[in-house]
Amino acid sequence: MDFSIPKFLEILTIVGSRYFILAGIVFVMSYLLLRNRIAKKKIQLAFPKNTDYLREMAYSFSSMVIFAVIVTGVVFNPAVRPYTSIYSDISQNGLAYYLLAFPIMFVAHDTYFYWIHRMMHHPLLFKWFHLVHHKSTNPSPWAAYAFHPLEAILENGIIILFYFTLPMHVTHVPIFFLFSIIYNIYGHMGWELYPKGFNTTLIGRWVNTAVAHNQHHKYFKGNYGLYLLFWDRVMGTMRSDYDEAFDQVKSRKI
Repeated sequence: MDFSIPKFLEILTIVGSRYFILAGIVFVMSYLLLRNRIAKKKIQLAFPKNTDYLREMAYSFSSMVIFAVIVTGVVFNPAVRPYTSIYSDISQNGLAYYLLAFPIMFVAHDTYFYWIHRMMHHPLLFKWFHLVHHKSTNPSPWAAYAFHPLEAILENGIIILFYFTLPMHVTHVPIFFLFSIIYNIYGHMGWELYPKGFNTTLIGRWVNTAVAHNQHHKYFKGNYGLYLLFWDRVMGTMRSDYDEAFDQVKSRKI
């Protein structure tokens, strides 16, 4: 395999800086600067320990190393790239497809995540794949990528799926996963940003929220979705106390 160390370091730097800057901004604002002012609005009123933050950052970094290895070994490997669907000229498939690919990736990733997430909760797999992530029973922004290496490989399988099934412009994956990490940080940040009543609106009842994902970390069961609650509602894995929890959090006074 023609593996480029310089390209690996370049990708790791890009992914790592993006993660640490975005998660760092959220952490500094909500856990340090505004902590006392907004503490009563926190989903779980307690705060994680410093050792929890360090564990989350360490595992997140290892996940980014794995991400960089996979991208370097596939996208920038001249022996593999010809077999992928990567292209560099938008006109090759047209602007309409270029834009349409993003919602396709959104739905595909949400579906992929839901089913591998449920699979990792199987008793035979949980300890080996998913326990590390669930050590964050009260997650912080640093938990967004805090995966065991085996889970990190599985999580990044969606990238391989994209590159070998859908025509992928060279900018599709970087742009899409920028959105993904932003939403992932929001889901783990510990505060709910959507307004009161959002969970019962026509659109909001299908959208995953920080409250929904926080419940998953706290109770280990239910609310398996990533961006949406579609599969949770269809498959009956939506927690019955979700709406009550959302309303309770959003009804607190500062």
